[in-house]
Amino acid sequence: MYDLIMQAVLSTPWAILPEKLAAIEALLALRLAGGQVRAENVAAATNGRRPATGPARAGAVAVLPIYGTIHQHAGMLLESSGGTATEAVSAALYQALDDPAVGAIVLDVDSPGGAVSGVDELATQIYQSRGQKPIVAVANSLMASAAYWIGSAADEVWVSPNGEAGSIGVYAAHQDVSLALEQGGVRVSLLSAGKYKTEGNQFEPLTDEGRAALQGRVDAYYEKFVAAVARGRGYAPVTVRNGFGEGRVLTAEAAVAAHLADRVGTLADAVQRAASLARRRTSAQAAAAFRLRAVGL
Repeated sequence: MYDLIMQAVLSTPWAILPEKLAAIEALLALRLAGGQVRAENVAAATNGRRPATGPARAGAVAVLPIYGTIHQHAGMLLESSGGTATEAVSAALYQALDDPAVGAIVLDVDSPGGAVSGVDELATQIYQSRGQKPIVAVANSLMASAAYWIGSAADEVWVSPNGEAGSIGVYAAHQDVSLALEQGGVRVSLLSAGKYKTEGNQFEPLTDEGRAALQGRVDAYYEKFVAAVARGRGYAPVTVRNGFGEGRVLTAEAAVAAHLADRVGTLADAVQRAASLARRRTSAQAAAAFRLRAVGL
């Protein structure tokens, strides 16, 4: 079971802090070796937060949690590493947008990032929801990599005073266990049909052609990441790529100075800001309706 999960981890392009992916791999390796997973092991892999359970309410503001490692679907890998499924956030967002009692939405983010699948779709959904209701994303306390990909689509991005945001980048890992198997007297033969079907397998070194193909996948996802951030933050892709999009995580004040975020503030501050934006929107709509009535339309 866990060997298949490990293969999935190693064959997937990730937009995540490297140390967090290393923690997930260590946790899975422990399970593969028959070891018990302790709470501290899970905390290292999940950023110390329980999986998100759904939206909460703060008055007229819906607060959507995005905690821990990000995956597209809830399933075995999510259960092993903890975290948030993009499909769950998408459903919660639609629910908040459709609820007449909700005036604004806050994305409460504490995540090192995750797998790239489903992330661009969720970021696009958030971006296209702008104008319906104010959306504020807050790094509380970490909005890194895939989590920033998602958060950058909001109307405003906040970072808690001791929080961090950024890590715009994508990478993939290849594990070559052939030498370890050889030393153990084990040799694996793969039988396949299709020239590239077993390309990148863990039982032999990565070929130059395989490395180029894997790098191509990483580059393609990085370009999507950069384009999404540029769209959300209102910059040209080249500005992101050559500026705050080079892979570093920035502290709160540095993130604002680099235009990666808009303000420094707590989750409570972000909720208050979202509520204020909702009131302004309601007032503007009421004023527009009054003007139309005044001219007989």
